[in-house]
Amino acid sequence: MTIARVALDLPLHRLFDYRVPPGPLAVGLRIRVPFGRGEKIGVIVELPGTSEVPGDQLKDALQVLDDLPPLPDDFFQLCEFASNYYQAPLGEVLLQALPPGLRKTRSVKRMARRAKATGKPQEPQLPQLTGEQEVALEQVSLSRGYAPFLLHGVTGSGKTEVYLRLIARTLEQGHQALLLVPEINLTPQLEARIRSRFPQIQVAMLHSELAEAAREREWKAAFLGEARIIVGTRLSVFTPLPDLGLIVVDEEHDPSYKQQDGMRYSARDLAIYRASHLKIPILLGSATPSLESWAHGTHGRYTLLTLKERAVAAASLPRIRLVDTRRMNLRDGISPQLLEALGQRLEAGEQSLVFLNRRGYAPVLSCTACGWISRCKRCAANMVVHLKDQRLRCHHCGFEVRIPRACPTCGNQDIHPFGRGTQRLEAYLAEQFPQARILRVDRDSAKSRKQWEALLERIHGGEADILVGTQMLAKGHDFPRLTLVGAVGADAALFAADWRAPERLFAQLMQVAGRAGRADLPGEVIIQTEYTDQPLYGALQAHDYPRYADTLLQERRQAGFPPYTFQAMLRAEAPHMEDALQFLQAATTLLPQEHYPEVLLYDPVPMRLSRMWSLERGQLLVESPSRPQLQAFLSTWREGLDTLKTPSRLRWHLEVDPLEF
Repeated sequence: MTIARVALDLPLHRLFDYRVPPGPLAVGLRIRVPFGRGEKIGVIVELPGTSEVPGDQLKDALQVLDDLPPLPDDFFQLCEFASNYYQAPLGEVLLQALPPGLRKTRSVKRMARRAKATGKPQEPQLPQLTGEQEVALEQVSLSRGYAPFLLHGVTGSGKTEVYLRLIARTLEQGHQALLLVPEINLTPQLEARIRSRFPQIQVAMLHSELAEAAREREWKAAFLGEARIIVGTRLSVFTPLPDLGLIVVDEEHDPSYKQQDGMRYSARDLAIYRASHLKIPILLGSATPSLESWAHGTHGRYTLLTLKERAVAAASLPRIRLVDTRRMNLRDGISPQLLEALGQRLEAGEQSLVFLNRRGYAPVLSCTACGWISRCKRCAANMVVHLKDQRLRCHHCGFEVRIPRACPTCGNQDIHPFGRGTQRLEAYLAEQFPQARILRVDRDSAKSRKQWEALLERIHGGEADILVGTQMLAKGHDFPRLTLVGAVGADAALFAADWRAPERLFAQLMQVAGRAGRADLPGEVIIQTEYTDQPLYGALQAHDYPRYADTLLQERRQAGFPPYTFQAMLRAEAPHMEDALQFLQAATTLLPQEHYPEVLLYDPVPMRLSRMWSLERGQLLVESPSRPQLQAFLSTWREGLDTLKTPSRLRWHLEVDPLEF
């Protein structure tokens, strides 16, 4: 009797044994097995000689799927590391790393491969490298074995060109290259550039907006070694690649690399582990590196490479001007100085961007008579006014209703939107500049990749004079005619409860400022603020990320925050807050504190967004100056958490290295 030990996509830290019919068998093959009243696809992780389950109780597997070669050892080791470090079930990690079509018991309709281009491709014209680019390229190229590099380059300094040259050298050596990007929105422009640079090389694109069959096809091409360049978002870090020789993580600071549901992992950190395990170089690139990476770069753990000048000879960093709005009467959040600058760019035939990281028309609808505000019934958040759709919409759970004609509480018809979003700015600017072509770019106007590509085409085609956008436009885009950026409503992040907020605000403003003046036209950035003496704004004006990063790191060291300590978060959600907090309180008593003297458990508290999807949410922070101590504690603690009795609708999860609080 042959036994297969199988990992299944279940929230259980255990494996399952099955009897296997005769035929080809190997660790790493997928297998179709009965489970409960249905069937599941699993992955064979072991072929033990015996099982602890009595033979008469073992179930027979239904089918061993040998349509693909077995998953390789390095894929298993990456998944096992992720499972252990992030305290996630191995089956959940293994199966979630596969395309959806390979996890289904019934095959999906396969798409035919696209026909390859015919004819001899033209040799691409390579741009001249700057001296700094050449130094960075040579340092990475000369590395042997595992070598982590942090490429800190100002916006427009040509980081992408360095990536492409490194990829070309990797291909010449017979290896594959993996390029991670934080968001789907960055892939169209990058994909076009890569395909034009490498017209005869098969490129695999991996992201969540691909149709199921297309995603499976691209994944298979990468897994079988047919695709030599793989470009994808965070889940792509798990893609098994037979000849991987280089990993590049673009915009490595971006929080999108952190998965916030299911298995909560950091793709950037897993990419570093993968490069270390495979003994290959990895390049992390950003104009505003995360403080963790910056600390590693300045303390020698990573090799720090810098690009201080823009790659286009005629381009210079934009001038950043602060507009003090303390004694100013703003019209819909726009200062006279910004209005004047927008008018000047219109007359010159140049593009402008007004940046406000808040979509919708206004953050809240309110009644001045009784104080009613448009709160979400399912979340501890306000419903946002979307005037164009005549809807109130929650941006957390998606619940929406029609905008009421009168106050639901007192019947007052004089209800008003308060605050402003991108839709309100768009409407106001259309009044001020009726001759201008105004284009709003946010999650409402670009809900799909097709819509996003259409917007980009309009921008590049010169069909927009003023862009009104959120952080979707803040990074990775190159608009040669864009010479003015106006930042509205930035001050709110200075006083956010999240201690990471200043770091994110600086990165956001530095990135969006970098959209201006990337070609031969000079750029200007206007930031409206009531706090002109804030060090953050001073560092922005000087384009001095190192100075501000070092200041924040000193504060983090004094406060005992990461990267000088290591954290995990236990979260619980239930219909009643009392149940969630009781569970968290019980979790604090599972292990004697003297067994882990370097681990500190804080008191359970409600989360900042304490209610979401009609569930009350609480959290418990765990902290230690020692990563090994924290990991040892979490492994034992999680086993105890599994034994706690909980109300039927209570759900909990552990998150290691949390970014949200």
